[in-house]
Amino acid sequence: MKLEIVSPDGILFEGEAERVSFPGMVGSFDILPHHAPLIAALRQGAIQYEHDGKKGEQAIKSGFVEVKDDYISVCIE
Repeated sequence: MKLEIVSPDGILFEGEAERVSFPGMVGSFDILPHHAPLIAALRQGAIQYEHDGKKGEQAIKSGFVEVKDDYISVCIE
């Protein structure tokens, strides 16, 4: 899946990811390949992702995520 994390400061991460975990407004959730289309609000916490066998993390205050056709677009504050 292609993951892009964008903030007002610019692109924080852009690359492939095998799994992404988000702090959703009603609880955490994971996105795996071929996930159904989704738009969700995010709360304060951390986005965790796996890429090239390595784990990454991005702290956030709030934001939104859109998932469509194995493309994950995240806009955070």
